[in-house]
Amino acid sequence: MEGVIRIAGTVGESIVDGPGFRYTVFTQGCPHHCPGCHNPQTHDFAGGREVELDVLLRDICRNPLVSGVTFSGGEPFCQPEPLYALAVELKKKGKHLMAYSGYTFEQLMVLENPAVRRLLEQLDLLVDGPYLEAERNLELRFRGSSNQRVLDVPQSLLANAPVWDERYR
Repeated sequence: MEGVIRIAGTVGESIVDGPGFRYTVFTQGCPHHCPGCHNPQTHDFAGGREVELDVLLRDICRNPLVSGVTFSGGEPFCQPEPLYALAVELKKKGKHLMAYSGYTFEQLMVLENPAVRRLLEQLDLLVDGPYLEAERNLELRFRGSSNQRVLDVPQSLLANAPVWDERYR
């Protein structure tokens, strides 16, 4: 697989970035700059480092216990092309895929870049919406503030509207 992606880093074994035992990719670059962001070091689009997609794929697949991959950030949808290419290969390997985005599902659906839609089509779950410090809630699963939603992406795409994954409401 050809291509590169700019990342802030990775976590090879996570149980907090989505359901199951996961590998998390923290993309570099974010336009949202949410006050109180958990990963402010990921905001600078020139920061982090570039990694080849095939190197990243090999690293993800090294651990046979990893059942899913989470694209976090930064803002993953600022790099939809390389993430789409990676997602296709991960789906072939049976991985559950999810992403965090400061954009809402509705905002993603109207972005001009067709790779955004292609990336969405590979995802199982999406945590959408900006982190809002005033709505912070540590009791929520896989999200930091109560305005954020955990969406069933295939059902949302079918409905052309956000559909909650009821397991995480």
